[in-house]
Amino acid sequence: MESLGAAGAVLGCSACIPVVGLLLAAYKLGLFYQLFHKTETESPRHGGESVAEVLRAHGVKFLFTLVGGHISPILVACEKVGIRIVDTRHEATAVFAADAVARLSGTVGVAAVTAGPGLTNTVTAVKNAQMAESPLLLLGGGAATLLQGRGALQDIDQMSLFKPLCKFCASIRTVREIVPTLRKALAVAQSGTPGPVFIEFPIDTLYPYHLVSKEFAPKTPPKGLMGSIISWYLQNHLMNLFAGAWEARDVSPLPVHIPQATSDQVQKCIELVSRAKKPVILLGSQVTLPPSPADHVRKALEDLGIPCFLGGMSRGLLGKDSPIHIRQNRRDALKEADVVLLAGTVCDFRLSYGRVLSRRSKVIAVNRDQSQLLKNSDMFWKPTVAIQGDPGSFLVQLAKGLKGHRCPEEWPQSLKAGDVTKESANRAKADEKTERHLNPIKVLHCVDELMDEDSIIVADGGDFVGTAAYIMRPRGPLRWLDPGAFGTLGVGGGFALGAKLCRPESEVWIIYGDGSLGYSVAEFDTFTRHKTPVLALVGNDACWSQISREQVPILGSNVACGLAFTDYHVVADGYGGKGYLVGRDEESRLSDIIKQAQKETKEGKATLLNVLIGKTNFREGSISV
Repeated sequence: MESLGAAGAVLGCSACIPVVGLLLAAYKLGLFYQLFHKTETESPRHGGESVAEVLRAHGVKFLFTLVGGHISPILVACEKVGIRIVDTRHEATAVFAADAVARLSGTVGVAAVTAGPGLTNTVTAVKNAQMAESPLLLLGGGAATLLQGRGALQDIDQMSLFKPLCKFCASIRTVREIVPTLRKALAVAQSGTPGPVFIEFPIDTLYPYHLVSKEFAPKTPPKGLMGSIISWYLQNHLMNLFAGAWEARDVSPLPVHIPQATSDQVQKCIELVSRAKKPVILLGSQVTLPPSPADHVRKALEDLGIPCFLGGMSRGLLGKDSPIHIRQNRRDALKEADVVLLAGTVCDFRLSYGRVLSRRSKVIAVNRDQSQLLKNSDMFWKPTVAIQGDPGSFLVQLAKGLKGHRCPEEWPQSLKAGDVTKESANRAKADEKTERHLNPIKVLHCVDELMDEDSIIVADGGDFVGTAAYIMRPRGPLRWLDPGAFGTLGVGGGFALGAKLCRPESEVWIIYGDGSLGYSVAEFDTFTRHKTPVLALVGNDACWSQISREQVPILGSNVACGLAFTDYHVVADGYGGKGYLVGRDEESRLSDIIKQAQKETKEGKATLLNVLIGKTNFREGSISV
């Protein structure tokens, strides 16, 4: 009897297996969902409208794109709900522009591009956003759900391409998934360490039912049993694709999680800083992120009175001439410091992997990202306190806890005196005559003196921009844009476009090397069409000078480093802007030409100053310092 019972149990389980399999198949085919949710076959609505609803509810004002048929419904729907569509001349520019909007607005920047090569063209820009920790949403077209992997036009495995670059990746499989997937992606982009997210939209999830159904209906229906099965499968797939598509759904933003320092951690840091005689703060881009407004962080730093070195997006945080902003001799200051606070600053190549930190210093490290927080701490440095939290909020809490306490004034004063000495020497170099053309240091000083107080500076280049980083002074918070740790060339056109749209009343300057200009000079067409007049200063030395400076003395050849003194000003004219050529003959009128370019820009023309520059011995630093 026992053996019969056991045999019955086995047979019962065996019988369950096909039942479970059938139920699972029915679930995957959407049969259960379709029992309770209607497919509105007469509805003219399409998936692009769902995308637009979510983006509008999240406060998205701009969508950057290079048009393609896969994504047309998104563009049309977004325009209808008041989101401004800005089309560029390269997909990378669209993503760079979205990146700039994210940095300057404190929201998610959004770009949409077509499938295949449209998406592969964005890879560098998405990686740059990942390393710069910019919250960015990339919407990409894709082959139809049933045709993926079957050789459809522009069909590649896009998900595998973007998973290493993005915090979150998803491929929409039914229209009803659009709203919840977008809401999740937008929250993930802003939570923890901000970064890019990617959503793939197969073309049949974006167009209306009546158009998609025509593609599903075979011209010559197959006959026989297999034909009937195939016809049923296709019809079911179509019905499931649109089942419940237009039911009311919540489109409001989901909560965003931002890590914060604990009260115990803050108290420990208060004790360390209160005892310090020579503290130093190194600020990185994370201090400009929400939720703490940049002005609150600035006040906290001013209340503390601790000398600060600013990097990345934090440049300009303390204004143009703050007594606690130290611009020179950072390595020497770190040798003397008894407490060093790394507020969003990472011990990577920019800090010589941590080797510039003295082992005698107490080091407080604050960063949203755990891996960045402790980078190279197993080799060259050790944090006294390591806090995974938002650096801006931490500084505000620290200043509150130290209310009434200020850093001994002689310490920042001594560092500022070193600044004055170094910058006086640099200023003297501006008066030196170069062998030919203009002295780039003089040009940059002149622009810095004449630019408007509300100007935004976009840095895109190597040698010329590295010099500009030491000379040009952002006037306030969020008025400096550079690529960040990835050191990407080509950000200029996109960053400037995003900046001008966010701050239409501000003067936006792109500081270009002549090499980097080649990546985005075509965006002068975009500036003209979208009425976003910016100013471009091109340091034209007909060379990839940052490379040549080392390649020639080490390897004895200038191969591939030479360019030409190209008429870039004529290119700007051709794209509808206004170009100026500035050489030695125009040196005496340099200030007047800059003022005329500013006037042209205020009147609505994107302007390019093609400045022929000579070689100098000013070789310090780079924009990533």
